[in-house]
Amino acid sequence: MASELKKVPIPRKGVDYRGKVVLAPMVRSGELPSRLLALHYGADLVWGPETVDRSMIGTTRRYNEVTKTIEWTRKPSQGSKAPPDDVKDSIIYRVHPELEGSKHIFQIGTSNPELAVQAARVVAGDVKGIDVNAGCPKPFSTHDGMGAALLRTPDKLCAILEALVKNITPEYEIGISVKIRILETAAETEALVRRLVATGITALTVHCRTTPMRPRERAIRGQLRMIRDICHEAGVACLMNGDVESRDHAAGLVEEYGVDGAMIATCAEKNSSCFRAGADGGVAPWEQVVEKYVELAMDVHNKFGNTKYLLCQLVPGKSPMYKLLQPCKSYLAVCETLGATHLLERARAVDVAIGIDPESKAQLAADKSAAKAGQKAARKRQEQEQQRQTQQQQNQQQWKNNPSALAAGGNPAQDRANNKKPLSERGVQQRKRSQSPNNMPQQQEVTNGIHPAAAPALSREQFLDNLIS
Repeated sequence: MASELKKVPIPRKGVDYRGKVVLAPMVRSGELPSRLLALHYGADLVWGPETVDRSMIGTTRRYNEVTKTIEWTRKPSQGSKAPPDDVKDSIIYRVHPELEGSKHIFQIGTSNPELAVQAARVVAGDVKGIDVNAGCPKPFSTHDGMGAALLRTPDKLCAILEALVKNITPEYEIGISVKIRILETAAETEALVRRLVATGITALTVHCRTTPMRPRERAIRGQLRMIRDICHEAGVACLMNGDVESRDHAAGLVEEYGVDGAMIATCAEKNSSCFRAGADGGVAPWEQVVEKYVELAMDVHNKFGNTKYLLCQLVPGKSPMYKLLQPCKSYLAVCETLGATHLLERARAVDVAIGIDPESKAQLAADKSAAKAGQKAARKRQEQEQQRQTQQQQNQQQWKNNPSALAAGGNPAQDRANNKKPLSERGVQQRKRSQSPNNMPQQQEVTNGIHPAAAPALSREQFLDNLIS
């Protein structure tokens, strides 16, 4: 009988990552309505987008009665140290305590243990865990030593995790976790993971790609079992990430590799119903997912720019609806375009609440944008046609000036026919031919009385001209 796996204690207010299929942290694609959509379709936990420590430090926490959300805000600096008091607050982060509070993991972008603790204290009372980003390869994260850059500074990464475990876990009773990528060799990855699981974390998520790899490159799972074994030796939960397509696919991978859970990113961005098991209906048509997303976005008064960005991910690019949504500048325009007539009044109210005038500015802007787009496309086609005609005329002139320029694509046979000189001008003596009684051609003497055999030899150029003619 196999012995029970060792497990580190899960803090009282924390959450165990084992047996979970979760939403990955994604900038822009991990905002509040996207997380709520994933939960609606069955995600067990949701990660918020990576949030840099300095952006959270100094924010003000407030509760929004309209959207039922907790918001952390600050005055935008606008390039000055003391921004005007009448400037509207910027929302840095949001959590919906009723709908996601018990399933929300805050991911922090940091390269400094002290700043990490300060930032974590701001949100720790409203989330179920703090996750350190040590896997993002994007320059906005790595340029300051954060994200995947921490993989090359393991001392700093371990110091950050130890500081969070020491200061946040006892005070707020939640767990600390880390998300990494594999390194170039298994030996390097093994050395790093052994250090990480010794810091007191409760879970580790591994993205099965190296830092230089992009999402279009297939995930590499050759190191996954080794990472799992190290995590299990220390009692730390091990989640996998990279090319996980659905809940059912995740279940198969968990069984195959013996990990404790899986994280879905790209597929959730395209259709969040991937979190629904096949037995419960599986992946839903994108039309259903889009309508539900729009409803959730309006419920929490999501920034329209972010909503439109996600719509462009959820609606297939080859669908006619994709192009129809491009000029939309308001929730009302989106609902009208989608044909969601039952949402029109709600959309109009949300537009007004977030500062969009659906009756004038937004709709006129949408119409104007669509008209401009059409005019721009027409001008581009006209310019391309003019360029084609101009190029064709230039080519024809070039061929005319240089008849032998075969590489230019001219008509050399026609040019030779038009410019061919008579034989007499080319120094060639013409021979007469006649038909014999048996209709076979007989060679005769030329008119000047010289037999062909006694004719002077032709130059190479004359011989070639004869062949051409």
